Amino acid sequence: MTPLPPQNPHPAMPVELVRKPFDQELCELVLDTAPRLFAVVQVCDGGTSQADGWVVAWGLADGDGPTHVVSLDGRTRMTLASPERALRLFAGHPGVTARLVWLARSGAATLDRAEAA
Repeated sequence: MTPLPPQNPHPAMPVELVRKPFDQELCELVLDTAPRLFAVVQVCDGGTSQADGWVVAWGLADGDGPTHVVSLDGRTRMTLASPERALRLFAGHPGVTARLVWLARSGAATLDRAEAA
């Protein structure tokens, strides 16, 4: 009696072999689409030895999409066309300018909450 060929000529790969590349792909997708985080900083006496600065708001920039800004006290929330628009709103006082300070990307993503920053 000759043995019959297997019903499925392409046996399923073990779950662990399939999952790792997919998990890596998910993490890369998250990194590619993640919004950029920035602070709006007010500066007084910029360019002098008396310069001082403080954070007044945090923002998320969604690539070419909207920018969301929340003041440090949480009372002001805005959706703007670009992060630079927030500068106009926070630089209105005499002698005070506003700057954007971007947080650098870490370049890492994880599916495990315990490993998240």
